Amino acid sequence: MSNGVVTRFAPSPTGFLHIGGARTALFNWLYAKGRGGQMLLRIEDTDRKRSTQEAIDAILDGMSWLGLAWDGEPVFQHTRVARHQEVVAELLEKGRAYRCYATPEELEEMRQQAHAEGRTAVYNGLWRDRDPSDAPAGVEPAIRFRGPEDGDTVIDDQVMGPITVANKDLDDLIIQRSDGTPTYNLAVVVDDHDMGVTHAIRGADHLTNASRQAQIYEALGWDVPVFAHVPLIHGPDGAKLSKRHGALSVQAYRTMGYLPEALRNYLVRLGWSHGDDEIFSTEQMIEWFDLPQIGRSPARFDFDKLENLNAHYLRQADDEALAERARALVPELEPEAQPPNAGNDEAWAKLVHAMPGLKERAKTLVDLLDNGRFVFVARPLDMDDKAAALLDADGRGVIQGLVEPLSRIEGWSVEAIEQAVRRYAEEEDLKLGKIAQPLRAALTGRTTSPGIFDVVFALGKEEAIARIVDQKG
Repeated sequence: MSNGVVTRFAPSPTGFLHIGGARTALFNWLYAKGRGGQMLLRIEDTDRKRSTQEAIDAILDGMSWLGLAWDGEPVFQHTRVARHQEVVAELLEKGRAYRCYATPEELEEMRQQAHAEGRTAVYNGLWRDRDPSDAPAGVEPAIRFRGPEDGDTVIDDQVMGPITVANKDLDDLIIQRSDGTPTYNLAVVVDDHDMGVTHAIRGADHLTNASRQAQIYEALGWDVPVFAHVPLIHGPDGAKLSKRHGALSVQAYRTMGYLPEALRNYLVRLGWSHGDDEIFSTEQMIEWFDLPQIGRSPARFDFDKLENLNAHYLRQADDEALAERARALVPELEPEAQPPNAGNDEAWAKLVHAMPGLKERAKTLVDLLDNGRFVFVARPLDMDDKAAALLDADGRGVIQGLVEPLSRIEGWSVEAIEQAVRRYAEEEDLKLGKIAQPLRAALTGRTTSPGIFDVVFALGKEEAIARIVDQKG
C-alpha cells in the first residue's frame, strides 16, 4: 500500500467502458502517477442481476488498450458484503444507525404528502427515535444512518469548490436493505477507507452523494478523502452526451480506427487545460495534470477535433508499427471493411511501403486500410465505374507506353519512378495528369489513392507492370 496518493476507478459492470468513464479513469491515473502514488481498480458489482462478465472483461480490456494500468488486483465489491455488514453493525452499536420498519405503504404516504406540499420526498424519521419494542413481529428491518440534524456538512471539492449542505435537508438514508445487502453509499465509504483511498475523483453525478458519505466517514471516525467531482461530457450542441454525439464504448473507438494515444490525448483535454497546449506526450500529461485546472462546466465532445488529433498521431507513427496496428484491427471490422487477402504477408509488407502516402490522407486506421486496399487486391482488378471510364482506348494506350521505362528502372524507388514517368510525359508531350489518372485506375481500380508514385513503388516493379499490362485490351 502506498503511503502517498491513492486514487481509484470504480466502474459498475452493467455496461461497457464508455467515454465518460474512460476520462474519469484517465484523470485518476494521471493524478496518481504524477505524485508517485497508486491508482486502484474496484468493480462495483453488487447489483448481481445486472453485472455481467462480458462488461467486466470489456472494462479491463478498454483500460488496458488506453494504457491505464491499475495497481494491484481489481477489488470486486460483491465479495466484501460481510465487511459492509460489519460496519453497519458498528454504526448500530454507536447509535449512529437504527432499524427502520416503515412499510411500503407508509413510505408511499410520505412521498404523496411531500408531493402535495411541493417538497422533495424525504424520509420523515418515522423510526428514528421510536422504541424498538414497537417493532412488528417477523419483519426484517432496513438499517438507516442517523444523520446529524443541526449544522452543515461542508465538502471542499477540488473542482467544484466548497459545497455546503444543511444537515436538516438530508434525510436518514438506508445503509442496509431489509434483505441484508448494503447500499451504494455505505459500500463506497467502507471500500474507499479499507483500500486507503486518499482522493475520490469521479463524475459530478456523484456530487449529491458526497455530503452523505462525508457524514458516514465522520460517524466512523475515519478520514474523509479529498473529493473532486468532474463535470459530465456533453455533445457539441450542449445536450447530454448520447450515442450520436460519441457516447460509445472505448471498444467502439478502437474499431473505428482511433489510436489509444490519440484518444487519451483528446480525453485529457475534455475539461482540463494546460495553457493553449493541445498535444501532450504521456509524460507531459502526468507532469502537468492537476485537479484545480479542471473546468466546472460540462466539456463538449467534438468528433472533428478527435479526428484531427488522431490524424496527427497517425502521421507521427512508425510505418511498420502502424501496419501492425492496422493488421490487429482487421478481425474487429465488418467484413466489407476488411481488406481482401488480409492474411497475405507480402501485401502487408507493401502496405508499409505505401505508408508515407497513406498517412498523409488518413484520419483513422480504417481510412488507412481503405486507402491502402490496392495492395491487397488480386489481379485482375475489379474497377469501379469512374476508374473504368478513365481506361478507355486512349487511357489504356497512354499507360502501355510506361511499361518499357518502368522495366528499365534498376534501383526501384519513388524518386526513380517519378523521374521515369515525367521523362515519358515530356517525350510524348503529355500533361502528367493525362498519365496519372488512367495509371491510378489501372493500379488501384479507383480514381483516388495516395500519390501515384507512392502507389507504383508500394506495389513493386513486377506487380505494377503486370497491372498495367492487364489493361492492354
